[in-house]
Amino acid sequence: MVLQTTNLTKLYKNNRGARNVSLTLQAGEILGLLGPNGSGKTTVMKACVGLLRPTGGNVVIEGHTVWDNDNPINGREFETALSGVGALIEAPALFDRITARKNLQLAAAYYPDVTPERIDEVLRAVEMAPYADEKVGGFSLGMRQRMGLALALLNRPRLLILDEPANGLDIEGMVAIRDIVKTAAAEGAAVLISSHLAHEIELCATHVGMMYEGAALNFCSMEDALASSPSLEEFFLAELARYRKGNLQSEGGGAA
Repeated sequence: MVLQTTNLTKLYKNNRGARNVSLTLQAGEILGLLGPNGSGKTTVMKACVGLLRPTGGNVVIEGHTVWDNDNPINGREFETALSGVGALIEAPALFDRITARKNLQLAAAYYPDVTPERIDEVLRAVEMAPYADEKVGGFSLGMRQRMGLALALLNRPRLLILDEPANGLDIEGMVAIRDIVKTAAAEGAAVLISSHLAHEIELCATHVGMMYEGAALNFCSMEDALASSPSLEEFFLAELARYRKGNLQSEGGGAA
C-alpha cells in the first residue's frame, strides 16, 4: 500500500473541509478525486503531505505515518514518509528572478539522487526544455503549471499528488498532463490527482473518489463506475442525487 487514509478529517472554523475520508492507493494506480471547488479535495491532499494538521483520522505513506490523531508523530518517521512524494498543490513554488533550470537545481539540492541529467529529462517531459534558461517571471500561467509539474516529478516519486494540474493549460497541455500521469503510473508510481472536470478524470484515472461538501460519496474503480453509467459525469450526478436523498431522509427522520 502506497497511501492510506482512515477517517481523515479536517474542519475549518466555517465547518467546511473534509470529513471521514478513507482511501487506499496502490503502486500503478491513478486515483482521481472528483468534485466541485470547495468539496474538500485540496484539503485531503494537503493533509496527505503534512501541509495542514487534520482534526481526526490518520495518514500513512508506504508504512510510515504522516499523521495519527491518537499518537504523537516522530519527526524522522514524518520525513521518511514524505521522502518518496512529489506534489503540486495549488500554485507552484517558483522563484521568478531565476531561470527554469535554476529553479529545478535549487529543488534538486533536497534530493541526493537528482542529477543534472534528470533535470534535463524532466524539462523535456513537461515540454519546457526550450525555455530552460529563461527567467520564470516571464512565464505564462500554463508554463508555470508545467514547471510545478516538473518540480513534482523531479525525485522520481513513488507517490505523485497533483491538485488540478490542468489549470491554465490549453487542450494540448491537458493531453500532455494525462500522458505524464499515465507514464508515471506505468513506471510504478501511485498517483492521486484532483479535478472538478469529470471528463479529465475519466480519461486518465484507474479509480475515482467523488467528493461533495467535504464528504466522500463513493470510491471505486473506473471500470465499476462506467459499468453502471455511460459516463463518469452521469455516475457522479447519480451518486450526488443519492447522497442528497440520504441527507433529506436523515433530516426527515427516515421518511421516504
